Amino acid sequence: MSSGPVGVLALQGDFAAHARILRGLGSDVREVRRLADLEGVRALVLPGGESTALLRLMEGAPWLDGLRSFHAEGGALLGTCAGAILLARGVQPPQPSLGLLDAIVERNAYGRQTESFEADLDAPTFAAPMRGLFIRAPRLTATGPEVEVLARLKGEPVLVRQGCVFAATFHPEMADDDRLHRRWLAQA
Repeated sequence: MSSGPVGVLALQGDFAAHARILRGLGSDVREVRRLADLEGVRALVLPGGESTALLRLMEGAPWLDGLRSFHAEGGALLGTCAGAILLARGVQPPQPSLGLLDAIVERNAYGRQTESFEADLDAPTFAAPMRGLFIRAPRLTATGPEVEVLARLKGEPVLVRQGCVFAATFHPEMADDDRLHRRWLAQA
């Protein structure tokens, strides 16, 4: 799966900002609105938005099985905010997830919309701090031994990687920084 377009799940959330960054990095981008749109895609962004809304929009089609199959066939995944929730093996409060990232995620752990914030993240593998925008953001409360932490906020993991699965609890697409997308594409 080393060639082909990069997909952005375009059911809900800030998918257009991810597509803009990926196009700026020279990728052919496909908005994925149906399972059939995954055909030939080598990597897929699961954007921020609202995880329960995304799950409702996926009803009626076997999205979770289709995304698991996509990953099993070598497809790389990047989940941001709600997308990170969908990737986790466990979610609190409980809801369905893909189970492709050995992590437990707590939804809306940093508070309501009015408690959204920006912060500099400790991201030593990126050679300079990253700016994180946290909007009703989830918190990674546990990670397994195969999960590599790429960035932290006050000591807590906020950007992780397990193989070709990347998850950010913040919105990297809203910062003027394409380093995360660039690294993810290199892994894809």
